[in-house]
Amino acid sequence: MDSALNPFTPGSGARPAALVGRDSEIAAATALIRRAAANNKPARSQMLWGLRGVGKTVLLKEIRDSFVAAGWLTVSLEAQRDENAAQMARRALARDLIVSARKLRSRRDKVGSAFTRMLETITAFSLTAGVAGVSFGVDLKPSRGRADSNDLDIDLLELVEDATTALAEEHVGFVVFVDEIQDLDPTTLASLLSAQHAASQDGRHFYVFGAGLPNVPATLSEARSYAERQFDYREIDRLKDSDARLAFTDPVQDRDVEFAPGAVDSLVTASGRYPYFIQEFGHHAWELASGDTITSDDADLAASHGTDALDRGFFRARWERATRAEQTMMAAMAQDGDGRSTITDVVERLGKSRPSDLSVRRKALIAKGLIYAPARAELAFTVPHMGAYISRVHHDLL
Repeated sequence: MDSALNPFTPGSGARPAALVGRDSEIAAATALIRRAAANNKPARSQMLWGLRGVGKTVLLKEIRDSFVAAGWLTVSLEAQRDENAAQMARRALARDLIVSARKLRSRRDKVGSAFTRMLETITAFSLTAGVAGVSFGVDLKPSRGRADSNDLDIDLLELVEDATTALAEEHVGFVVFVDEIQDLDPTTLASLLSAQHAASQDGRHFYVFGAGLPNVPATLSEARSYAERQFDYREIDRLKDSDARLAFTDPVQDRDVEFAPGAVDSLVTASGRYPYFIQEFGHHAWELASGDTITSDDADLAASHGTDALDRGFFRARWERATRAEQTMMAAMAQDGDGRSTITDVVERLGKSRPSDLSVRRKALIAKGLIYAPARAELAFTVPHMGAYISRVHHDLL
């Protein structure tokens, strides 16, 4: 069929044509918007965690768009591991803060004293982060003694105070979204948690939303002990069978295309109901179909082509992050398929004598986001079907 009309969008963070199975998370987020509009006290924001490929980034963006549409001050960060991570995070925070504040300013013919003070504080915060040349279309000077101490704990607290004071006049607030939050540098993470904790105690509508891997709850608790009570933690899993079917059928129905009996069954099974894989296999099914019906043969061939594409991109990109020694450890885990591996079994398979022999590799693989520890003395892949990929492509290491 016509590639230009293909409704499936494989790619990191690309919104699918049919965003299904996430209504609960979206409704909980929009409830916070309504609480502020009703002048009610703040509630807990969400922390989304799960394996890769389940649509956490897409969901986080969908939630962010709701806050943007409601007129909130919003900032989006993608955490990265880097030796200058703290400085990079602060600059990214400042830059996105400026962009969002400029949008809010452009909607106003006039600005009051509280809004002006917020802009002055944002300017001071940005200058301290090394972001200069800020213009909001109004005469102002950077505030003195507000968000300019170069201590992120202090500066964020003062920034949040001045921003939420101004925004409360219109019954909106301030929210920061952090993708891959498990990789956020400890200083920035702790400061954001502290700022949200203080804001909640003061009745201010400042929220942090995050998305990351299964180790996120533990990572946040290590940063601040109260973080375990600070968020509504939501595990984002693969879709239910009914939602996975809708993810395939709804987009094509909008193009007057249908699946033949059995074709959707094959694709749902092949995808494992993981949103990223659904988009990949759906894309190939559309490309392979010759008419307005996607047949079972099209679906079977799409699963094969889709798997090849995943092997060349999605899986390979993650596999190549690991060193050769780390890859041999992953190969030992792959003998358990998509299930959990015990440290004892992995040690034995690699011919080692004790778990400590693998501690360096284990720590490195967790830091790279390739594996996680679901329970004591257990390991699992963060990428669905990674074990099958290793068995299929790197069977020489098994």
